[in-house]
Amino acid sequence: MNLILRKPDTVGAIASIFCMLHCLLTPFLFLSYPGQIDHALGLPVWWQNFNYIFIIISFFAVYKSVKTTSNSFIKYALWSSWLALLSLIINEQYEWISLPEFLTYITTSILAVLHIYNLNYCQCENCTK
Repeated sequence: MNLILRKPDTVGAIASIFCMLHCLLTPFLFLSYPGQIDHALGLPVWWQNFNYIFIIISFFAVYKSVKTTSNSFIKYALWSSWLALLSLIINEQYEWISLPEFLTYITTSILAVLHIYNLNYCQCENCTK
């Protein structure tokens, strides 16, 4: 938690990238080890819970990044991207709407890029907001 407080954009970008890798590797991981998954039941619960670990880490990273950014557009963009990612993850679990998987990749990419942009161009030293 201390790392998130000190370097929220770095942690946020890393969490977004790991989230994307998690999504990309899931099919390959379970295709290469067919005994690991019961196709009737879907993915194991422990693997699905990684989604929520990433979204919780991302929440705290966005929360702290928004407090230290000097760009108001970035504040809204970070929260919008995070909410979109949360919505896609919840929708993926409950399957309310059939959406293509690439939307999750795009959203995590945008979130990572926003964190990197904020880290490089939008930091203020003494923000009190």
